[in-house]
Amino acid sequence: MTALLWFRGHDLRLIDNEALHAAARVGPVLPVYLHAPEDEENWPLGGAARWWLNHSLASLERDLSRHGAQLLLRRTSDSVTELLRLVEETGARAIFTHRRSEPAAAAVEQTLAGVLRERGIELHLSETHTLIPLGSLRTGTGTPYRVFTPFWRGLLARGEPADPVGVPTFEVVSPTPTTEPLASLGLLDGPDWAEGLRQTWQPGEAGARCRLEDFCARAREYGQWRDRPDLHGTSALSPHLRFGEISPRQAWHAVRAAAGTGAEPWLRQLAWRDFGHHLLHHFPHTTIEPLRPAFAGFPWREDATGLRDWQRGRTGYPLVDAGMRQLWHTGWMHNRVRMVVASFLVKDLMIEWQHGTRWFWETLVDADLASNTLGWQWTAGCGADAAPYFRVFNPVSQGERFDPEATYIRRWVCELSTHNPRDAQRPWQVPLVSAQYTPPIVDHAQARQRALSAYAEVRAQVVA
Repeated sequence: MTALLWFRGHDLRLIDNEALHAAARVGPVLPVYLHAPEDEENWPLGGAARWWLNHSLASLERDLSRHGAQLLLRRTSDSVTELLRLVEETGARAIFTHRRSEPAAAAVEQTLAGVLRERGIELHLSETHTLIPLGSLRTGTGTPYRVFTPFWRGLLARGEPADPVGVPTFEVVSPTPTTEPLASLGLLDGPDWAEGLRQTWQPGEAGARCRLEDFCARAREYGQWRDRPDLHGTSALSPHLRFGEISPRQAWHAVRAAAGTGAEPWLRQLAWRDFGHHLLHHFPHTTIEPLRPAFAGFPWREDATGLRDWQRGRTGYPLVDAGMRQLWHTGWMHNRVRMVVASFLVKDLMIEWQHGTRWFWETLVDADLASNTLGWQWTAGCGADAAPYFRVFNPVSQGERFDPEATYIRRWVCELSTHNPRDAQRPWQVPLVSAQYTPPIVDHAQARQRALSAYAEVRAQVVA
């Protein structure tokens, strides 16, 4: 009996692929990837993620070919209709794939399950994109967790994740139905702007393993250096996890083996990723609306000029600008800097957080709807486990604390590359330096007070 193995862009690997294992037990396997941006509704992939997907699919094609299999590629406006067409072409009696947390993707799963059921065809959904199945962890009263620390404790109480599994032996469907060349999906259409991405990343399962091995060699020091953007302190595994080139339980066990009890700070970050997916599963409206209803009327400012300056890394605050320029060049940004640039947008400029989610969605190679939503609502103070309303990151003191020699700043802000650390952190205080660099677009002290006043009004309405 033919089994369709439906890759969906968050599961692009052969190792620890439970859907592949389940399909291999049924009969000959036909690996399929359908590019259906229309199925994503309001969140089709941004430019950086499309670049990554193209190269990850190319890597998956090569990996499958080593097992004698071909990845069937098709561009479609409706993945359900295309899958039904493939069922008719192949006589398949089952479809195997991995569950997703995004609202539009979950709706596709529900629709597909219904139409397949009418035809007596089975849909099997595996769950290895998160450490634990979506919706499986709840509070003692049966409600979804909205605070991370109890969620983390509950996750730990379940014990270590299951061990990852290898690549099974599987038969392949022959002949393979008509496929399309990867280029026909149009993932790289338009000007070639991705030189910085090519210099920085190796998409695909092999690249993921290299990143993981590199991090395991220094995982014990993660807790000490993770907040330093000037150092090689983080794992940079986020895009590989986002596209499923490595599973979270693969990463968990490898880092645990490498660092022992010292692994916990990083494992906690992996669990934070799970937390985001569980929140999106329970609260799908939060991609565009605040989790806390009181923030629906927050007095955000319309500031097209400020938004554009922020996007281009021309705010006059070196750490903010360094982060935004790193993002534009590499499709990635250090997590400490992500918090700083996000705080600057929503609290210094008081620009609505949804503008930040959209920009990150377009420019991040690790653009993940669950993590993106969680991070921006956390910063804006309107989501689960939100940052205290009075926490407004000072972009200058953050730079001086976490980039003390201005190494990171001087790397990404070329106007400051030849100046000493103090001048690079506070260029407006040095006439020669300030003449070369954008003046601050807002006074941080004044902007902080403006934000605190606005947040105080919202809090007063909640209390009232």
